[in-house]
Amino acid sequence: MHRLSIGMFDSGVGGLTVLKEVKALLPHERIIYFGDTARLPYGNKSPQTVTKYALESALFLLTKGIKLLVVACNTSSAFALNILQKKLPVPVIGVIDPGALEAVGHTKNGRIGVIGTKGTIRSMAYERSIKKISPGAVVISRPCPLFVPIVEEGLEDDEVAYLMAEKYLKELKRSDIDVLVMGCTHYPALEKVIKKVMGKKITIVHTGRETAKEVRNTLEKKRLLNDKAKGGCEYFVTDAPEAFEEIGGRLLGERLTRVKSLRNLDFKDFLLSS
Repeated sequence: MHRLSIGMFDSGVGGLTVLKEVKALLPHERIIYFGDTARLPYGNKSPQTVTKYALESALFLLTKGIKLLVVACNTSSAFALNILQKKLPVPVIGVIDPGALEAVGHTKNGRIGVIGTKGTIRSMAYERSIKKISPGAVVISRPCPLFVPIVEEGLEDDEVAYLMAEKYLKELKRSDIDVLVMGCTHYPALEKVIKKVMGKKITIVHTGRETAKEVRNTLEKKRLLNDKAKGGCEYFVTDAPEAFEEIGGRLLGERLTRVKSLRNLDFKDFLLSS
C-alpha cells in the first residue's frame, strides 16, 4: 500500500500550489493530479454540482490506485469533503481545516481574516472550521475574485496585482486582524504582494503548506509513508492541456511533463454505487 500514489484534484491549475508543497515535503511520494479544466471554475456553481464533480474526480483517481486523496480545491473542500470522507475507502484531506488550525494557532488577539473566491467565502467553511477550534474567534472574510485571473495571466508581479490587493485588503488591514488565511489555492502566487499590502505584523497562512503537513502526518499514522522510492508526478486534465502546462509551469516553477488530456472522459464510468 505504501507504494501507491497520492491522488489530488482541483477544478484547474490552482491546486498545483498544494502539490508543490506536498512534493517538497514528501519527495519520495508519487502524486497523480487531476484538473477538471473543462468544467472550471467551481466557485460559481451550486454545492450540489460541486459535490457531483468532486465525487467524479475522486472516483477517477481511485481507478489509478491511490492510498490517500487530497482535495486541493477550497470550493470542493467546503462543499464535498464530508461526503468524500464517508464514501471513499482511502483517507481524504481537504485544504480548509489545516489552514484554520494554523490560523488559530498563530492568532494572539483572536481576530482572523480570510480571503478567497466568492463561492468559498459564501460557504462560510473557514469560519465554521475556525470557530469549531476556537469558538470565541472573530472571523472577517472578503472575496477577491480578480486574484485568480491575475495569477492565470501571469500578472502576479505587475502593478495591477498590487492595486487590486490594496483594493481588496484595505478593510481587512483596518480590522485589527493579526492572521490572514489565503483561502484559495491560486493566492500563494500573490503571497509577496499580499504581505507587502498587509504589513509585517500580519501572519499569512498558506493552506497548501499546512495541508502538506497533514498529508505527511496521516501517512505516518497509517504507515503508508514512502520514504525510499523515487517520487514523481503525473497529470490529467479534461481540457486545454497546453494552457495547463503553461500556467502550471509558472506556479510550480518548473516545466510540466506527462500531462494527459481526457477530453473524451465519460464520468458515468466512475459513478458511486451507493
